[in-house]
Amino acid sequence: MEWYLALALLLGTVCTAMFLGLPVAFAFFAANVLGTLLFINGDIGLVLMPLEFHNAIKFTLAPIALFLLMGEILLQTGVAFKAIGAIDRLIARVPGRLAVVSIAGGTVFSSLSGSTIANTAILGSVLLPDMMKRGYQPAMAMGPIMAVGGIAMLIPPSALAVLLASLAEQSVAQLLIAGIVPGILMALLFLTYVVGRCAINPELAPAYEPETDAFDQAITISLNVRGRPWLSWAYAGRYRRAVNRILPSA
Repeated sequence: MEWYLALALLLGTVCTAMFLGLPVAFAFFAANVLGTLLFINGDIGLVLMPLEFHNAIKFTLAPIALFLLMGEILLQTGVAFKAIGAIDRLIARVPGRLAVVSIAGGTVFSSLSGSTIANTAILGSVLLPDMMKRGYQPAMAMGPIMAVGGIAMLIPPSALAVLLASLAEQSVAQLLIAGIVPGILMALLFLTYVVGRCAINPELAPAYEPETDAFDQAITISLNVRGRPWLSWAYAGRYRRAVNRILPSA
């Protein structure tokens, strides 16, 4: 069978399965089964299938499920979005503020999702409309979001790192730790470029004033992590007034 016919058949299988309402995972599974029957002898395919199931239940892949659970907990509790909001308000005077927030927020979400696609989708849906509304140039609005998506492959928890370690039979812990420094270095380089570019050409990212106090947002996040009832939003203003008495410029 010609390659273009095989490609059309496999893509058609995936699109048809998704059109019928099947989940994406089952749609690709159907395409894989069809490809195995067409391009590999049926008997060989039946021998390979138990091996694939055995690889899928390896203990090495267990961290991926725990990474998903951790990310879901942090996402549903709203801590991640509050952290991004605090970063947004604390860097109010930095050139290219929202672009910097997208890089810093993308780095934070990288430690939650472990997925490049999820990281880019979240930042694109949350920050991109706001940047376009505030007059950011498309390159400065979409560029940082797309660039920071790659950091999710490096900073733990990285599902790709776990999968590669399993396939290469290497230490998962060492491979995850090895991605921390390159990921942070990439984030710092992205931040340096964005801030420098926006400082030279402010029209790329117009400045605007923050809507709420950065101190209240930051102190609330740091205190809410404890889960104490008296350390909540209602008490953020009290802490603010107390600090003002000690540090009037805070």
